Amino acid sequence: MVPVALTIAGSDSGGGAGIQADLRTFAAFDVYGATVVTALTAQNTRGVRAVLDVAPDFVGVQLDAVLEDLDVAAAKTGMLARAAVIEVVAERLRAHPLLPLVVDPVLVASTGAALLEAGGVDVLRAVLLPLAALVTPNLHEAEVLTGRAVRDPAAMRDAARALVDLGARAALVTGGHLPGDALDVLYDGRTLHEFSAPRIGTGSPHGTGCALSAAVTASLARGDDLLAAVTAAKRWVVRAIEAAPPVGHGARPLGMPRRAERPGEHRRR
Repeated sequence: MVPVALTIAGSDSGGGAGIQADLRTFAAFDVYGATVVTALTAQNTRGVRAVLDVAPDFVGVQLDAVLEDLDVAAAKTGMLARAAVIEVVAERLRAHPLLPLVVDPVLVASTGAALLEAGGVDVLRAVLLPLAALVTPNLHEAEVLTGRAVRDPAAMRDAARALVDLGARAALVTGGHLPGDALDVLYDGRTLHEFSAPRIGTGSPHGTGCALSAAVTASLARGDDLLAAVTAAKRWVVRAIEAAPPVGHGARPLGMPRRAERPGEHRRR
């Protein structure tokens, strides 16, 4: 049977992030992708021009339709846009406690456009983090969620621990905006693991956070444990950045290689 993964996120009309990036990532991992659309964005590789929210009740109807029919093996959230949407999503997912959930806490676009309303962070922290098998913030998102500066590897480790203290079962803090090699820090509730890869000179790629969380979700849907899923996702995103095509006139979207099979490297601390 083909594994099914679900993405609950916004639509990117430019195709580089959001639902579109998630579905392409699921396909690269040979996973069937289902969707719940939370918002429509008018954007391209240069930035976000406008956002149209989907009514929270209709988000709930979409979730009911998917979960009543498809055997979803893992799910992820991305752009949720509004506190009311977060509450609806959390309410529906509480009825499926064995469903691994990856929370990508999307707050702003790479160009600076706000993708979650004021007040939404408190709701996300209170009702969605406790449902998360994994939360995958970048440095800025980790700062907002934990209320502390996250600007070096030591702070990334502390933030990962703090996010687990807030209720997530595990946290992956991504350090793509730090100088030097691209370092991500995973805390699984017991052990810290670090994943490092050389920085790739393709400019500032678009959709890396979406693709990374989608790759973890796809691996979990295939039956991998968390450490194996994060290892495979990190490895695959590196290859996707290397393959980023020159589409548009702004940030490059990721390429979509097949799922990486070669061994990855991580360090346990």
